Amino acid sequence: MIQDGFLFRGPQLCIPKCGTRELLIREVPGGSLAGHFGENKTLSMLYGHYYWPSMSKGVQDVLKRCATCQVAKSHSLPHDFYMPLPIPTLPWEDVSMDFVLGLPRTQKSKDSIFVVVDRFSKMAHFIPCTKTNDATHIAELYFKEAMRLHGIPRSIVLDHDTKFLSYFWVTLWKKMGTKLKYSTTCHPQTDGLEVTNRTMGTLLRILVKSNVKAWDFLLSHAEFAYNKSPTNATGFSPLKVVYGVDPLSPLDLVP
Repeated sequence: MIQDGFLFRGPQLCIPKCGTRELLIREVPGGSLAGHFGENKTLSMLYGHYYWPSMSKGVQDVLKRCATCQVAKSHSLPHDFYMPLPIPTLPWEDVSMDFVLGLPRTQKSKDSIFVVVDRFSKMAHFIPCTKTNDATHIAELYFKEAMRLHGIPRSIVLDHDTKFLSYFWVTLWKKMGTKLKYSTTCHPQTDGLEVTNRTMGTLLRILVKSNVKAWDFLLSHAEFAYNKSPTNATGFSPLKVVYGVDPLSPLDLVP
């Protein structure tokens, strides 16, 4: 279809053979709200807007020349099988929590990240914290950063001490001011959050570059890039699974 002098293939704008193709390929993984996710996710995000023949080969060629990808990407071998957990049926009813420790201390005295992941949509929140935070402080962070947006989970998976999770749960209910009796299914076991943590680590390495003590200011960029990218589990971005639409990206605002 031709519209206003431009050629479209369905909703995709056809890009002629010129330097604009490489510019678009570099913008998807390399913009400030992106994360150098690799060939498959780059192609998926490009296909949502544009089309040209042999796009896959063009993406391969550009990403092979991307110095940031070569430096920041980590390569790891698969581990043993994880213990299977019940499959959730709705967003933010079943969540996983974990902590990334031992990071450089920032100007705000943060040295750790509290990671919260919705097991249904794979949507994640990356929350800066300190290694000395106890269950009370973590409950306050969860109330402030996750529960005000998504409500109370039915179950929490935490690769941590069972006593910590129990005290966290009690404190969370106290913060809501309710006197109802409550219960939760707790799974203190390995749940596959290592994949999310590894992806977040790659994003931070890409975004932080040389200013390693400013990583807490860039967590919001990393979180958006993670949640905007399609996941292997669903084929959609976590934001689209939860809200039904993908948020606007710089590509959506290009004239």
